[in-house]
Amino acid sequence: MKLQSLLLLIILAVIAIFAALNWGVFVSPTELSVGYTTINMPLGLIMLGLLAIVTTLFLVFVVYLQGSVLLEARRHSKELQANRELADQAEASRFTELRTFLEAELTKQSGQGLYAKDAIVARIDKLEQEFQTFMEQSGNTLAAYIGELEDRLEKMTVNPANR
Repeated sequence: MKLQSLLLLIILAVIAIFAALNWGVFVSPTELSVGYTTINMPLGLIMLGLLAIVTTLFLVFVVYLQGSVLLEARRHSKELQANRELADQAEASRFTELRTFLEAELTKQSGQGLYAKDAIVARIDKLEQEFQTFMEQSGNTLAAYIGELEDRLEKMTVNPANR
């Protein structure tokens, strides 16, 4: 139980005890003025009745406030849930968009990789052909030099006097 509720109950209990102890004074009639006339009524009972009416109105007001707060909290809870679902959908949409973007980029990278691979293979083939051509030319040149040396050696062995 909250401290405020406990304090309110203690005050009401003290008022009830005070009224019970002084009941005789509460019910004794007194002359009261109501503005245009005077009436003879017990002032204590009127005051207790007014206290009961004010207490009842206060309790009705508290119940109304709590009810309106509960309804407002429920409305906020529904709005929060709707916003949470909207955020989840937006996040799922972003993930789908990211997945689509990544797949497109991977496809693009794969295509670029294949293009680069084809370019490298073509370049290697070209270099291999150039190397073979160079090797054939070097071999032909070497063969020509060897042939020339053989011719010179043959001339030197056939004609030893030409030295």
